[in-house]
Amino acid sequence: MNKWIRSLHHVTATVGDAQADLDFYCGVLGQRLVKKTVNFDNPHVYHFYYGNEMGAPGTIMTTFPYKGQGVRVGTTGVGQITVTSFSAPETSMGFWRRRLAAMNVTYDDHPSAFGEDAIRFLDPSGLVIRIVGSAADARVPWTLPDIDAAHAIRGIHGVTLLVRDPSKTVALLTDVLDGAVIGETEGATRVGINGSAPGQIVEVVQAGNELHGINGIGTVHHVAFAVGDDDQQLRARSELVRHGYQVTEVLDRQYFHSIYFREPNGVLFELATLPPGFAVDEDVASLGRALKLPPWEEPHRRSIEAGLPVVKY
Repeated sequence: MNKWIRSLHHVTATVGDAQADLDFYCGVLGQRLVKKTVNFDNPHVYHFYYGNEMGAPGTIMTTFPYKGQGVRVGTTGVGQITVTSFSAPETSMGFWRRRLAAMNVTYDDHPSAFGEDAIRFLDPSGLVIRIVGSAADARVPWTLPDIDAAHAIRGIHGVTLLVRDPSKTVALLTDVLDGAVIGETEGATRVGINGSAPGQIVEVVQAGNELHGINGIGTVHHVAFAVGDDDQQLRARSELVRHGYQVTEVLDRQYFHSIYFREPNGVLFELATLPPGFAVDEDVASLGRALKLPPWEEPHRRSIEAGLPVVKY
């Protein structure tokens, strides 16, 4: 596919309480709230985007806080993204252990299958989160008064997929999505998407006796891969269809355009364009401050705002 796929774009999860989610990803992990909008398929639910200053592709974690909306608690298992990993300097891992302990976040030391120092813990909704110590991650982080650039998270490191037949998923990633196998160990294959740096990594893990996952609160909904522009996205869509995948039409997500399909083991994948980006409807200094709605929802702003929980950021 001529290296149309650049890297990961974002990871999206279904979570519970909106304020607890903000407090964790911004307050504990030190990410910027890049955009506060709504779920375009359910405008009575927030859609939060966390990342670095501009929300660069590969730094973005997004969440739908569904508390009070009748959504069941999910079960993490086969056919899902089971771990979302963030990248931090390998010299900062002691800082993160101390910070998590000070903020009463229980963690365990959990070195990656490929030799990196890593710690693992749960977010407030039960998502499995990992911080991986990276020797070289050139991305510029978002910093806070209590998290300086020497320690700050750089963005998403990668995602871990738990599947029954890893060979089929690896074949899709390498044959169609511009990936290459960059590491193998017993039961796990690491694929680099158009490179091998943090933000380009997918780990495919062989499922054992684990049960199939059930989507709901506390589970990852999908992972998105970045494509350069609309033309490349349409070319990628044609290639996926040619390989037999059922792919949605292009959907306007306001900050990027998206197509969706399921990989052979059932994990939902998205291809998202780089433009127009998060500064299309507010200036960079103000990102994440105001509730931004797509134009078709602006006539309903009053009722939408009335139905959303009040949050502080």
